[in-house]
Amino acid sequence: MFKPRVYVTRQIFPDALDLIEKFAELELWPDDEPPSPEQLMEAMSNVDGAIINVMDRIDAPLLDAAPKLRVLSQVAAGLDNIDIPAATKRDIMVGYTPGVLAKSTADLAFALLLAVARRVVESDKWVREGNWKISHHPMFWLGSEVNGSTLGILGLGGIGLEMAKRGLGFDMKILYHSRTRKRDLEKEYGLKYASFKRVLAESDFLSIHVPLTPQTNHFIGEKQLQMMKPSSILVNLSRGPVVDTDALHQALTNGTIAGAGLDVFDPEPVPTDHPILGLDNVVVLPHIGSASNRSRRDMHLLAARNLVAGLNRDRLEECANPEVYESLGI
Repeated sequence: MFKPRVYVTRQIFPDALDLIEKFAELELWPDDEPPSPEQLMEAMSNVDGAIINVMDRIDAPLLDAAPKLRVLSQVAAGLDNIDIPAATKRDIMVGYTPGVLAKSTADLAFALLLAVARRVVESDKWVREGNWKISHHPMFWLGSEVNGSTLGILGLGGIGLEMAKRGLGFDMKILYHSRTRKRDLEKEYGLKYASFKRVLAESDFLSIHVPLTPQTNHFIGEKQLQMMKPSSILVNLSRGPVVDTDALHQALTNGTIAGAGLDVFDPEPVPTDHPILGLDNVVVLPHIGSASNRSRRDMHLLAARNLVAGLNRDRLEECANPEVYESLGI
């Protein structure tokens, strides 16, 4: 019996691989480092489907080199590495994994918020370096109050909403700005919609959850950082280029804002000699927002189901370009 061929660009949970192998011949990239663009193009040249992630650049030349490709299944909620119009033009379905990672990503966003506000990483380092000489001092290691503060959210999608719910658990006032106003969520959770400028100006903590698009590249730059309170803390769980890294470094150095928690960076991985790593008022993590066992397993299984559906010419559970269904007649 003929089976379609699929390529998986990184190791995923075994039960997701088992699901794929029931329907397809599978080739798995064996290394932790991603395939090079040339290796990826060669591997994709004769497959019917692929599971990819944010490090795999999928552009028109690669798609031209993959004439049999029917479905791309991304293990992520963001899609900035894929040329969606180019895939749609070629009748290629693009699956992705929103929703299942929202809670774990918001957990990490709030962990970063707390870590920067209460100087967790900075004080831990201080202890490990042997500096704890006095058991207690009433004026040492003062941080920012979280409860009762104002949390500003840019982008009230799934992750942004989960972040807001965590803020409500700390009795925070929630302001948000999003492309689409969510009046139902305002009513349900007591959120307050505000202009972009107002969110910047009034937030004690600014949490960023917008997708990376040409319009949101450097969405937060020098001008926007200057609108924020000197006591404010920025948290970025979206994509690195959404924040102008040089402008952020300058703002953190000169006291324009008080601190930052970053799970994403521009570029990634961050160079070890980058000056922002020398600042004590920044916590930097290696893009691990969804990296809990349960969330990653759920993402991999959803990606596998999306892939199998696409191979079978069925609609995907989560499709980034549903307009392709009409031309495919499904």
